Amino acid sequence: MDSLDKQVLDAARRWAAEGRRFALVTVARTWGSAPRPPGAWMILRDDGMVQGSVSGGCIEDDLIRRCLAGEFAGSLPQVVRYGVTQDEAHRFGLPCGGTLELVLEPAPDLVALERLGERIAGGELVQRELDLASGQVRIHPGCAGDALAWDGQVLTTPHGPAWRLLIIGAGQISRYLAMMAQALGYRVLVCDPREEYANEWDVPGTERVAGMPDDVVIELALDPRSAVVALTHDPKLDDMALLEALKSPAFYVGALGSQINNEKRRARLLQYFDLSAAEVERLHGPVGLPIGSRTPPEIAVSILAEMTAVKNAVQPVTAGAAREADPYACRTG
Repeated sequence: MDSLDKQVLDAARRWAAEGRRFALVTVARTWGSAPRPPGAWMILRDDGMVQGSVSGGCIEDDLIRRCLAGEFAGSLPQVVRYGVTQDEAHRFGLPCGGTLELVLEPAPDLVALERLGERIAGGELVQRELDLASGQVRIHPGCAGDALAWDGQVLTTPHGPAWRLLIIGAGQISRYLAMMAQALGYRVLVCDPREEYANEWDVPGTERVAGMPDDVVIELALDPRSAVVALTHDPKLDDMALLEALKSPAFYVGALGSQINNEKRRARLLQYFDLSAAEVERLHGPVGLPIGSRTPPEIAVSILAEMTAVKNAVQPVTAGAAREADPYACRTG
């Protein structure tokens, strides 16, 4: 499952090979409520075909109309605004007070787009800098935490897998989790010292990391944009990863297992390992939001839903509250 950046860049590559003209549109700034955040982008082909999005659909429809009418036939980038007035916000389906400022490139630099795609595919973090006055694009190395910058003349957008997910275990749940996480922009790494599982791992775009889980966690030097999910269901392996991950700055640490198994795990971590009560309390277990999931893809959805809530600082529904409503809600076995 590809990231949004990759989908846009792949379409640009195909359309360029076909000799089609297309425009690149990026959300540069928003005021009030807006359907898509700054940095969201899309490409618009000369016949109205689109890939990506900058709103819920109404603005795309107007951009298509204007493209077909020949309004974007120039070569230099331009700024396009929507929702400046209340009537316009209503017309384009923007929330009350919402305004979008878009940067539209009628003839984007194809060489720079190709170079951007290659570096993202290689797992690099990069910044794309566009000068509106000249239309010139520069690609610079990026780093985790880079933010979009826009001063009305120069637009700098971050690209690449700025978030990391380390999965312990190469089983079936891990496969679905790895594919879905890539769509959300994660660089996915998988560690499983069990050869019978690891040797069959073939999920495209992911990295298999050799070694024991605790050593791998230490070597990766986890930061606040990292997550660790232990899915082997084998305490000998999962606990090794958790004892190091829970001491790290990782924003999310989760482990597969039932409520009872996770209570036993917390007791083990407190009794036998050098972990404080506050560090053990960081463990998300049973892993994932309680959505009644049973199958591997459903469990993967629940895990990513909880990871997303934590990443976005949104308080998710607790597993305990869900069990009070549904005592049979044990989605992780």
